[in-house]
Amino acid sequence: MEPITIQATVNAPIEKVWECWTQPKHVTQWNHASDDWHSPRGENDLRPGGKFLFRMEAKDGSAGFDFGGVYDDVQMHKLIAYTMGDGRKVNVTFSEKDGATEVVETFDPEQENSIEMQREGWQAILNNFKRYVESEA
Repeated sequence: MEPITIQATVNAPIEKVWECWTQPKHVTQWNHASDDWHSPRGENDLRPGGKFLFRMEAKDGSAGFDFGGVYDDVQMHKLIAYTMGDGRKVNVTFSEKDGATEVVETFDPEQENSIEMQREGWQAILNNFKRYVESEA
């Protein structure tokens, strides 16, 4: 299956975007696809070979899962590449353009949900990220 690509242009400097993408105190504020979900805790060892783990759950406690993986490559303010727990690969690139930052995320799809549903879910999380960073900037 072809990888899925999503993107957002965040109206904030790349340093702020990077900080909000990589620090658990920020990630837990935006890492959910809809308002009835949240990310109550997370840990992040941002270096090649380092691991990350974020808990994602429904606010009513009806469902939840751990989202984690291992970093393959980290280039400050440019690239984060990782392998999820199920072996799928994800690449996230950051590039500054006219004071804004373009975030492009490419990920291997899973087999259970439709490509469109996966794209929409990941894009919803990325849109939350954009809103959060812009409110913090």
